[in-house]
Amino acid sequence: MKLSFHGADRDVTGSCHRIELAGLQLLVDCGMFQGGRELDAENAEPLGFNASRIDAVLLTHAHLDHCGRLPLLVKAGFRGEIICTAPTAELTRIVLNDSARIAEEDAARTSRRRGGAGAVKPLYTREDVEDVLKRFGRVVGYNESIALGEGVTASFHDAGHILGSASVLLQVEEGGRRRRLLLSGDIGNRGRPILRDPAPPKADIVLMETTYGDRQHRSVQASVDELIEAIDATLKRHGNVVIPSFALERTQEILYYLREATESGRLPRNLPVFLDSPMAVSTVEVYRRYPEFFDENARAVLANGSDPFGMPGLRMTREHEDSMGINRIEGGAVIIAGSGMCTGGRVRHHLRHNLGHDRSAVIFVGFAARGTLARQIIDGARYVQLFGEQVPVRAHIHTINGFSAHADQSELLAWHAAAGGRERTILVHGEESVMAGFASLLGDVPVSMPEPGSELVL
Repeated sequence: MKLSFHGADRDVTGSCHRIELAGLQLLVDCGMFQGGRELDAENAEPLGFNASRIDAVLLTHAHLDHCGRLPLLVKAGFRGEIICTAPTAELTRIVLNDSARIAEEDAARTSRRRGGAGAVKPLYTREDVEDVLKRFGRVVGYNESIALGEGVTASFHDAGHILGSASVLLQVEEGGRRRRLLLSGDIGNRGRPILRDPAPPKADIVLMETTYGDRQHRSVQASVDELIEAIDATLKRHGNVVIPSFALERTQEILYYLREATESGRLPRNLPVFLDSPMAVSTVEVYRRYPEFFDENARAVLANGSDPFGMPGLRMTREHEDSMGINRIEGGAVIIAGSGMCTGGRVRHHLRHNLGHDRSAVIFVGFAARGTLARQIIDGARYVQLFGEQVPVRAHIHTINGFSAHADQSELLAWHAAAGGRERTILVHGEESVMAGFASLLGDVPVSMPEPGSELVL
């Protein structure tokens, strides 16, 4: 068994791991590097392996840093099967089409600026995404075992991260010996609404993410309280609340909490809430189609005849004209828009109109990578660049980290204890210093922290 590492190695984006075993070459995820222009350039570089020799991609979930380079994989010659859960297949279609649209628009904008200097090609197009969708094959349920080849099976297990997210267990029989390799994908934060908690199987070798391996999250309830209090204070100032939010999972979770707050009277029942993201609107529709993936509490909401993601004042906007109309509202509205790191999308327009007002607020509810606009604002920038303008930052800035969809240090340790990994544990998807600290907490377990492009023979 040989593993090679092509993304999210001593870093937190671009997850991509290749496994060679029993005559097969498998890829677990093929994600995009995110965070800055230098990473944009890295996405365009060769994948680091022969795509035409990959037999199958096992896709853990639909976040862009796990699926975003699939079009490049197909363009490079991949003709195998993409295997995942049913929600992941639907959400990946939404995510990749949105990514391609942004790439096409950015390329067209750059080409116009360059004039006669030559057209700029997008990283990939929506036509390329259609080629990816043709490669989707078997969809699997949780804990269902499927054959990949002679003596090799795979099963997907609830990772509790976003709808349909999974950890992948590979089992191989070679030379009369059975070995179990578990690849975590992204591990969810326990005790959050909508989704069930992570449920890893036992394995001999574990490859696991360590995004928050150096910290503890605040309790979910404390985070919800802070969110509601920040919104309430902003409404009393007659300002708007802008929530840059990731279209997958975070938006649905925030809607769930806002529904609870309006039903309980903590916020006005008819509070104007704008979900200004076509991608997030489509994602909500996918969530509604898969209630069997929900936890007991969310299913109870449905059983009572309520929509877990709905409230009287909610308006979902798809059209640009509707989005532009939101910016005429001077106060009293909650605006949820993508992207979560403010690297693109409609949220940048809402920031342009609201950052300069001290009566308004911006509430960050997710991770912000180095080099992103969100990180600049969080780190206290007095001015930021938006659409060629220097925009002052006078709005109240809130960062609420307890909403993370990633497990914290104690939860990662508990997940590892449940999974095993006594033969070897491989740490990925984390900053190098974070992984080193987390490794020191694993006791006498052999630990690897692979570098990008390296190989590991087991």
